[in-house]
Amino acid sequence: MDNSEACGSWRQLPDHECVALFLSGEQAAFAELVQRHQNRVFRFLLHMTGCREEALELTQDTMLKAFRSLPGWRPDAAFSTWLFRIASNAATDRLRRKKVVKYVPIEEHMDFPDPAAGPEEELHSAQRYRILEAALSRLQADYRQVLLLRELEGMSYAEIGDVLGLREGTVKSRIARARQALLEVCKNKV
Repeated sequence: MDNSEACGSWRQLPDHECVALFLSGEQAAFAELVQRHQNRVFRFLLHMTGCREEALELTQDTMLKAFRSLPGWRPDAAFSTWLFRIASNAATDRLRRKKVVKYVPIEEHMDFPDPAAGPEEELHSAQRYRILEAALSRLQADYRQVLLLRELEGMSYAEIGDVLGLREGTVKSRIARARQALLEVCKNKV
């Protein structure tokens, strides 16, 4: 089997099997892992940093660190969770160094109003999105982080706990506090 056939068959393999192939010397197996996860990692980092260039740089840093650290990965942790932990730590470090918290506005093409809605409903929907994006930008980084992992990435409480190094109960309470803070900010904006 040539390398292109091998790469095609790797798409069918779970992450941990691609890791095993990589660790046994199949360097290209890591490329499959990067292809699977880089967009989600980039999107998360973009929302955390608020800067496309920083998110790209941090995504590359995350993948490079994963490449170098993969021999230490434990199969009892999901690869994606482990990767998001690396990305989360990178974003947190960057935000601490900058001491600036920004949020990338939700792009207009991401607005999915009801197709039957008229112009007035679309205007109200756009206003709600602007209020939400402004409210998110005012949240402290750890609250924004858990909300993004839960709501944008769809991670379970356990996965978020693994990513952030927190107990599941702490994740639940932090998400509850983050949602409450978000509601308060939204109320004050209206």
